[in-house]
Amino acid sequence: MTTFLTLDSISLATPDGRPLFDGLTLALGRERTGVVGRNGCGKSTLLRAIAGEVEPASGSVRRAGSIGVLAQLADASLTVAQALGVANELARLRRLERGEGSPDDATEADWTLQTRLDAALVETGLPALPPDRRLASLSGGERTRVALARLLIEAPDVLLLDEPTNNLDADGRQAVAQLLERWRGGVVVASHDRGLLERVDRIVELASVGITVFGGAWSAFAEARDAARARAAADLDRASDALRHAQRVVQKAREKKARRDKAGRAWRAKGVEDKIFMEPRDSAPKTTVPVKATSPIV
Repeated sequence: MTTFLTLDSISLATPDGRPLFDGLTLALGRERTGVVGRNGCGKSTLLRAIAGEVEPASGSVRRAGSIGVLAQLADASLTVAQALGVANELARLRRLERGEGSPDDATEADWTLQTRLDAALVETGLPALPPDRRLASLSGGERTRVALARLLIEAPDVLLLDEPTNNLDADGRQAVAQLLERWRGGVVVASHDRGLLERVDRIVELASVGITVFGGAWSAFAEARDAARARAAADLDRASDALRHAQRVVQKAREKKARRDKAGRAWRAKGVEDKIFMEPRDSAPKTTVPVKATSPIV
């Protein structure tokens, strides 16, 4: 399988040096990878590192294919053609159609552009959208679909989607889901949208305590994660029970020893008292009367 992207033991940190996660190794080909984790775990930073916008704290990122990022299209004054990145190419084709093109126009013209543009707009649910229409006249969902159409036109090897369904209407979310499902290259999507994550081939969970890479979509990942947590909780309960049992055994041994020591002290004290009690005690002191030697009788 063609590998477009290789992450080799990368670690990321915030601009002020706070570690986000450590040691992510991953190879991406023609597959869809969902990145999940709590807010602030480094999902967006990971996508920026893949795009080359930030450098990892350690490890390396190797890119063997082109990278496409879902644009935000914040400038509402742009035309649809400008937002799609095809304004200059369309203008060249129009000049040639009118017979006003230069030799350079004829040499550099992309004669497949109009067909690819029309197909991209149809696939993203924006058929016959005029290229000179301003983004200001489009809804938020329509702008997102324009950004998706740009990705289809550019056709990069790897798509990077950072929370692509946030603040979208149902049609917009459906357009993102369809793009994700139909894409024939690689996709890395950071999202909390479980419906979107059901369409990926692999889940990467980021956390400061460790990284989990799971082969499968969200439901299978969540089931396996919950089962692992249940096993960990059961192991912790068993360990806690064993610790409490050991503590009880130690406490009983201490209490037993304390009772033996107390009995021993009492026995020794009683033995001393009995010995004192059993010794003879005369009221008058004993005296010795000397015996005088007498002469033998003759």
